Amino acid sequence: MIPRTYGHVGTPIEFKGNAYDFGHRIAAIEFSLDEGAHWTRYDTDGTNDYQNLTWTFTWTPEKPGAYVLRVRSVNDEGKASPESAYAEIQID
Repeated sequence: MIPRTYGHVGTPIEFKGNAYDFGHRIAAIEFSLDEGAHWTRYDTDGTNDYQNLTWTFTWTPEKPGAYVLRVRSVNDEGKASPESAYAEIQID
């Protein structure tokens, strides 16, 4: 779990993390704000199979409320992380 984050409507929030899949290249990082019903994919060109990948994601909330950001990696075989990491977000 990524630590709980607090923010304000209209103010960007940056999230950071690491992904690795020893023996396989991380081909993409995917993000979801609707409990995994839809994922937004960001390809990670130029990665390799022996180094961690550090990712960043910036989100600007448009409405107040409680949110959960889910994050998962996808390797070069198209396999997604078995469990997504997540961050609880409170926006006012």
